[in-house]
Amino acid sequence: SVFLGTAVQTGIATALVMATGSNTAFGDIAARLATRAPETEFDRGIREFGLLITRIILLLVLFVFLFNIFFKIVPDFYSAFTLQHFTPALRKLLTSRMLESFLFAVALAVGLTPELLPMIISVTLSQGAKRMAKKQVIVKQLASIENFGSMEILCSDKTGTLTEGEIVLDKHVDVQGTDSEHVLQLVYLNSYFEAGIKSPLDDAIMQHGHPTIDEYTKLDEIPFDFNRKRLSVVAKHDEHGCLLVSKGEVESIFETCTTVLVGDKLLPFDAAQRLTAENTFKQMSADGFRVLGVATREVPVQPSYAVADEQGMTLVGYAAFLDPPKAGIQEILARLKATGISVLILTGDNQYVTQKVAKDVGLSVDHIIIGNDMNGMDDAALAYQAEHGAIFARVSPEQKNRVITALKAHGRVVGYIGDGINDAPSLHAADIGISVINGVDVAKDAASIILLVKDLGVLLDGVLEGRRSFANIMKYIIMGTSSNFGNMFSMAAASVFLPFLPMLPTQILLNNFLYDSSQLAIPTDHVDEDLLLRPKRWKIDFIRNFMLILGPISSVYDFLTFAILLWGFHAYSNEKLFHTGWFVESLVTQTLVVFVIRTSANPFRSLPSKQLLAAVLLIVLVSFVLPYTYFGRMVGFVPLRPILMLAISLLTLTYLWLVQVVKVWFYKKHDVM
Repeated sequence: SVFLGTAVQTGIATALVMATGSNTAFGDIAARLATRAPETEFDRGIREFGLLITRIILLLVLFVFLFNIFFKIVPDFYSAFTLQHFTPALRKLLTSRMLESFLFAVALAVGLTPELLPMIISVTLSQGAKRMAKKQVIVKQLASIENFGSMEILCSDKTGTLTEGEIVLDKHVDVQGTDSEHVLQLVYLNSYFEAGIKSPLDDAIMQHGHPTIDEYTKLDEIPFDFNRKRLSVVAKHDEHGCLLVSKGEVESIFETCTTVLVGDKLLPFDAAQRLTAENTFKQMSADGFRVLGVATREVPVQPSYAVADEQGMTLVGYAAFLDPPKAGIQEILARLKATGISVLILTGDNQYVTQKVAKDVGLSVDHIIIGNDMNGMDDAALAYQAEHGAIFARVSPEQKNRVITALKAHGRVVGYIGDGINDAPSLHAADIGISVINGVDVAKDAASIILLVKDLGVLLDGVLEGRRSFANIMKYIIMGTSSNFGNMFSMAAASVFLPFLPMLPTQILLNNFLYDSSQLAIPTDHVDEDLLLRPKRWKIDFIRNFMLILGPISSVYDFLTFAILLWGFHAYSNEKLFHTGWFVESLVTQTLVVFVIRTSANPFRSLPSKQLLAAVLLIVLVSFVLPYTYFGRMVGFVPLRPILMLAISLLTLTYLWLVQVVKVWFYKKHDVM
């Protein structure tokens, strides 16, 4: 079969087209890449958070608007009709109040919405991408940074990731394990005359020293395919006729052989000889070698040769290749495990060499699953085995993809690293697809992260940057939702018993704008090291509980402010004073609380970045100065007495202390984000 992408270097052939376009193997890969990628951890988190905010907004806004309509405006309409006092002026006043109530409800919705979230996410992820680029990790899609930080399981082949990826031909032996120059000559002859794109094993053979083959001339080739898992060439010797030489997977070579060469003796390949050959093969595989079988037979000269000619052959021996583990790989795998990431081997190599490599790098080898065994397992069983340290050997690209989708369906955040054409579907299906700079184009197109070096140490650096970015995004979300919820709840409650709106719509929007401005520096903030030790996941329950517990604390202090303003400063008859006093208290408390909430530790030991410190203190200063400015008078503020400013300052200090106490209790009860 001639597949799209096959390189034809020599010869003449007639080809029969059996399939075109999407019906080809290459087209099937392209079709899979064109489909919508499965929902990632980042997509799911954003969707669930959006639903949470939407439900809260609808509940609170509808309550406020309907309460004002039915308990404040409708009674006035009814009284006016009953007393026949419904004048045009009164109708205009009531209509104005209805519009004002509607605008107030809309302003509440805006105040509850973390509208800067898209920008905070973009800026945070962009800065994370810049830091990752300095560590040789290129980000193609900003959203993938969060997925990178959330990754729990990394699926990977072993070649080039756990091993050096520099394959060398280390042994050429007969079936008894004795060195054999004849095996070397035959395997070199096969690779030398191979016309297609050579594999790394062929490159290793070609770079090895070898006997001369000048007296051989190529006649034909039977190409490699994934069913036979072997390749044969036919070469004519000047004096000794024609030889058909095959190399390939050991089991596949065994199927073609009827005799075996032991020393200088040609013996039947019976059960005893096969057992000897298998024991030698298994021992070399257990020693970490990747082994190819080598077989040959004399054939007559004929116009062409086919798979049917690969029979009645003589097993000559083995070519054994070594790809040693990378230096320091055990330490890197230990660091990955310490940060909550398990490495799952998915390889096409046999179970023996896979077991050896896994053992050498410090991975568990208690349970190895062969590709054929997967056919009798459902996806739940596959996911369970993968989560509990199983190794998958002799698996096809489709089976790799199945393991990934099974893990995702089981709620795991899965990364996949690959650089070949057959890796593209798995890169597309994983939460985070990772390729390398020297990978094929289709793999790099399907991936969202490109490593400039195929090194798990570089990958780990990128993961930690992803977690750092995610932690800063979470700071904005939990601070914004908790403080906004508290303030908006206070406004909703105050609108019930006050004869005027607790804050004008324009003042609500100004408050929200100034608060969000102070949060623009969050992407520059430092992140506690303990937050980098585990994969970061969207926990909507955590966000909701944080909002419902810390938000009401803000409301309690708002109500204290109401009491001071109404009874201490007689603001019941001075709505501008009430608006101004509460505006200042609301803005100062929700802005300064960032220093407490930004860390799970003591805020005096985990210091913010200089940019965040400057931004917050600037907004606090603006909130105190604003009532004394011309712009403040334009939006309905009045100057505040120093004693009121002092009262607001004392309230703010006690508020920050109480939030710290409750935060410590909350983090002891719940997992830290």
